[in-house]
Amino acid sequence: MDKNKKRKITESLLDTFLIAGNLSIELRKKGLKKEIKDDNTPVTNGDTEVNKLLTSKIKEITRDIPIVSEESILNKDNNNLKDFWLIDPIDGTYDYVNDGEEFTLNAALILNAKPEIGIIYAPAKDRLFYTFEVGDSYEISRNIKKKLDCKKKTQVGEVKAVSYSENLKPIILDYHNKFGVTEFTKMKSSLKFCVIAASEFDLYIAEPRASEWDIAAGHAILRNAGGIITDFDNKEIYYGKKGFKNPSLILRRGSQL
Repeated sequence: MDKNKKRKITESLLDTFLIAGNLSIELRKKGLKKEIKDDNTPVTNGDTEVNKLLTSKIKEITRDIPIVSEESILNKDNNNLKDFWLIDPIDGTYDYVNDGEEFTLNAALILNAKPEIGIIYAPAKDRLFYTFEVGDSYEISRNIKKKLDCKKKTQVGEVKAVSYSENLKPIILDYHNKFGVTEFTKMKSSLKFCVIAASEFDLYIAEPRASEWDIAAGHAILRNAGGIITDFDNKEIYYGKKGFKNPSLILRRGSQL
């Protein structure tokens, strides 16, 4: 797929993300209807309604590309997908349910097992991130658009990390020491990828956890902004794996932090 087609697909989805994000906030204000899924994680009517909006628009503009969504059983048994959409309607559901601001809406187009298009919207923060090509990652906030390039904005000698927890496991702490982390901040959802792409933070380390739809859009945004994404063995991460399970993750703003 050429750059112009990827750009057109991406830009045609941005308004839908804004609409879906606003809907997620409105539903939360009215009071969410929450259930517990088989994996013991919460799902709300916000998740399902956002999923309907995003999948409907994506089907409209890319009819022949299958969709894998966290909130649908469709295509999850297909282990031969190379070109497909990965959608996480609301990443950070606990944050969403508990009136937090870090939850995100996510979609990524995977081509040949790699994320090419990525869109992430954090509606409570009014931050919309998207990408469609290497060198073309952007953020729109308060109607201002800026290009993301992963250039260092933290102070010289300072390495700021984001983490999934305030209590670091020994293996994560070892990596923090290896990369010279001077401080870390707990952060939920795929927003972690975005704040590294925006050069607000430098690093994120994670053991294997969650699923491909949690990371694919952020992977595209960060990589296309100039960031580096590998597993603990310094290997590239591919998508469409059995069960759509994630490997370990190392996200770096660049080779020099």
